[in-house]
Parts: sequence; structure tokens; C-alpha cells
Amino acid sequence: MDPLIAAPNPVSPKAKIGHVHLKVADLDRAIGFYSGVLGFDLMQKFGDSAAFLAAGGYHHHLGLNVWESAGGTPPPKKHTGLYHTAFLYPTRTDLADAVKRVVAAGYPITGMADHGVSEAVYLDDPDGNGVELYWDKPSEEWPLDADGKLAMVNVPLDLEGLLAEA
Repeated sequence: MDPLIAAPNPVSPKAKIGHVHLKVADLDRAIGFYSGVLGFDLMQKFGDSAAFLAAGGYHHHLGLNVWESAGGTPPPKKHTGLYHTAFLYPTRTDLADAVKRVVAAGYPITGMADHGVSEAVYLDDPDGNGVELYWDKPSEEWPLDADGKLAMVNVPLDLEGLLAEA
């Protein structure tokens, strides 16, 4: 068995990541980014200490709190921790709309790529947490190698072409 294809005891194929919970320095600033810029609905706020945001009426896709991090600084580079949180958009047009809002709000884009299976735009939230905004291409378009195995790539993304779809 090829370990890159199947785990010895695979998880249910219906398993997914339910939510991400981030420590932030300033709760209102973080809500401003995730709700005001990215457009997630504020589902519930617990005073000045925590908030839960979501898309589509779900209870929460994103938790934010200042329980151990109020006024804190971003973790230093070259240390372990969360690389980024990735938000999957259903279509390229939806991704383009999200990126357009990020650009309009003045958040710098730190990277972008066409991975063959997806197109992605990268930035940092106000606390320095990495954020990926992406959409998956149809699976029949995914690149395969000569053996029929997935062969993801990392090539430049045409940002202007993407934004033209917004």
C-alpha cells in the first residue's frame, strides 16, 4: 500500500474540519477583519472575551478569544504554530469577491498561487495569523502524473484575471 494514497486506518471520508479557534490580541479588531472584511456572520459574542463567526447560518466556523492573549503580540517567525487557516469558497467568482474585499480594505496580499487543484490567495489577519482564501477546481481538472497520482503544482496565479470575475 502506498502511504501517500491511503492511511492504514483511514478516517471516515465524511470527516471534515469543523472550526478553527484563534487566540487574538484585540477581539473587536479581529471581528472587524473576519466579519467586516471577509464577511463571516457574527453568530455570538461573549462579552469582551470571545466571539463565534460562521457562514450560512452554521453555529461557528471560527472562534476568536482573548482569554490568554489580550494585548499580545504575534508569535515570532521561525517557530511552530498554525501556518494558516484556509477558507474554501464554492466558486472562483466567490473567491474573487473575497479577494476584492481584502484589497479594498487595504490588507496586503502576501502570496498567491495556482496549485493545479486550487487557486489560492494568502494574507495575514491583524494578529499575524496566516489566512488562505481559495477555491477548488473541478476534480477532473486536477493534474496527475504518469502513474495517475495527484501532482499538485505551485505556479503563479493571475490575480488580475481572478479579480475580473468579481
